[in-house]
Amino acid sequence: MFRKKGHTYLGRDYDKNLEIFKKELGFGDNFDLIITEIRVAGKKAALICFDGMIKDDTLTMVMQTMQTLPEATPFENLSQRILEVGIPYIELSSEKNVDELLYAVLSGSIILIVDGIKEAYIIDARTYPARNPEEPDIERVVRGSRDGFTETIVFNTALIRRRVRDPKLRVELLRVGKRSKSDVALIYIKDIANRELVNYVHEQINNIEIDGIPMAEKSVEELIVPGSIWNPFPKVRYTERPDVAAAHLFEGHICIIVDTSPSVIIAPATYFHHVQHAEEYRQSPAVGVYIRWLRFLAIMSSIFITPLWLLLAQSPELLPASLDFIGPKETGNVPLFVQFIIAEIALDLMRMAAIHTPSPLATSLGVIAALLIGDIAIDIGLLIPEVILYTAIVAVGTYCTPSYEMAMANRLLRLFILAGVGFLQLPGFIATTVLGILMLAFTKSFGVPYLWPLIPFKYQALKSIIVRSPVPVQHLRPEVLHPQDVTPQPGPAFKRKGRKN
Repeated sequence: MFRKKGHTYLGRDYDKNLEIFKKELGFGDNFDLIITEIRVAGKKAALICFDGMIKDDTLTMVMQTMQTLPEATPFENLSQRILEVGIPYIELSSEKNVDELLYAVLSGSIILIVDGIKEAYIIDARTYPARNPEEPDIERVVRGSRDGFTETIVFNTALIRRRVRDPKLRVELLRVGKRSKSDVALIYIKDIANRELVNYVHEQINNIEIDGIPMAEKSVEELIVPGSIWNPFPKVRYTERPDVAAAHLFEGHICIIVDTSPSVIIAPATYFHHVQHAEEYRQSPAVGVYIRWLRFLAIMSSIFITPLWLLLAQSPELLPASLDFIGPKETGNVPLFVQFIIAEIALDLMRMAAIHTPSPLATSLGVIAALLIGDIAIDIGLLIPEVILYTAIVAVGTYCTPSYEMAMANRLLRLFILAGVGFLQLPGFIATTVLGILMLAFTKSFGVPYLWPLIPFKYQALKSIIVRSPVPVQHLRPEVLHPQDVTPQPGPAFKRKGRKN
């Protein structure tokens, strides 16, 4: 063992090397630490790993094959013989740095040390407890692939590579956390993605100084996204669908995968990225346009319908005579503004209760919400039927928002506008709405304007957002990302005219 530039390296003394690993890995304290001493070519050796993170059959195979090495092998040839013959396994490397070896064994690899050799061998035969790729609960589609990201980073990168078979695809592995040393993969297409953006994100991830990231992708997001973290609007998009991630890679976005998380970060992201869904592209263009417009209407309703109804109910003079039925006939025993606040809080409480309620009791929770709370609240005059009706419409609009993070941000914006109407009526509605739009207008995601292509206005790009374009037209990369390759070379899919069958 010797030190160089602050790092510890292995020496030729087997006993000292073994003692380093026993001390650093807590041998005797950790019940799942396995240290198996064997003989390789007549010399002392040890296999070091953690139970539950290795492939038992691979470990057994390695132990059997190493017994075949002749004992007369000299020291200078033994290292090469181990690599060529002793360990017939494809994922094999050697390392001298003790810190790197500790990281490898803590990540699930097997470490082999041999007497007289001043390096150890890393056998990457790890296996993690993992579930199979399943369709995400939030991003379901009627037709389309049913596989989704899982908590294992290798599975997730494989799902993307299956869809992006481009030699320019880059998957850079980074390490985050002084103690957790979590794996983070930065994915992009080399000749499409903006190199400055890639370098910036790479540098931000490398500069993270924290013990660990137990909240995985959310911790990484808050540490690398520029701007105020108190802005509720999400500056990155999350997805659990490999096809969605692949589509954004082709546009010039970058993806960030954090080990132990099934959610992949897509950056940059605008407001309009959060209101599009894969279902729109799984149907015909006409149906896709209908679905998209309906979703836009639902999202706008989730923000404005309760504040607007409250404004008209409190200021009936704003209503023409033909619409006077909108106002309530009876206001109940509680002011309308307070009723909406109660309804909003009750809606959030029911949402949180649904998350924590076991599946067999979910039906009972719905009965409690509808009968015991809703009906009784109306009977005693706490809430009027109109308040419950419009709050229910808001809930439907919230659930129609594809991005859960955007739905929560819209909820806060709605409460902000609702408070403005409750206290200042029409001036409050105008002021809070303008402030909300200004916040969106000044928000940026990695330098990209959040309301692009509405602000700044780009007609062609905005048209592709409002109208779900046919597949042959979906080949222009967003100019706001400053991609290196603006548009791919036209292929058969873009040369429909004159094509011979």
